[in-house]
Amino acid sequence: MIKPRRLRAAAFAVAASAALAAPLVTAPAAAAPAGCLGVLSDTWLTVSVEGLRNGNGLVTVAVYPDDSRQFLAKGGTLKNNRFNATAPTTRACVFVPKPGVYAIAVYHDEDGSRKLNRSGLGLPTEGYGFSNNPATVAGLPAFRSVRLNVPKSGLTTHVRMKYP
Repeated sequence: MIKPRRLRAAAFAVAASAALAAPLVTAPAAAAPAGCLGVLSDTWLTVSVEGLRNGNGLVTVAVYPDDSRQFLAKGGTLKNNRFNATAPTTRACVFVPKPGVYAIAVYHDEDGSRKLNRSGLGLPTEGYGFSNNPATVAGLPAFRSVRLNVPKSGLTTHVRMKYP
């Protein structure tokens, strides 16, 4: 016959070992809005894309790491996030890996081709914009002008679209 004391000790040992084997699950500090895209993390950012000339196609929000060599380079994004375009403003929620510095590039993919259309000279024929809204009169912005500090979740950045 098993004594009650031993039974309680055995039950405690089983419960303790199960608890240690179970993964630790924690809730995010602040729940991201529904429709937030990217690799799930505790850190997210809302990008308000303003000045869309129409609601055709998609808005792509590209998130780049804090590395000038990767900015606008093929394969340099952490994630390209695509949202249905809504004129005049599309609000897009994107996950970033953790608090830190990132660069955001946005383009209005009006025809839904999932790429930024360019002219024969290589200039964009669809709308585009960058974090911090730098001047882009004579080419691409300098990386230092688009760096965006994301110290915590839930912040909003505003990107104004430019059309050729």
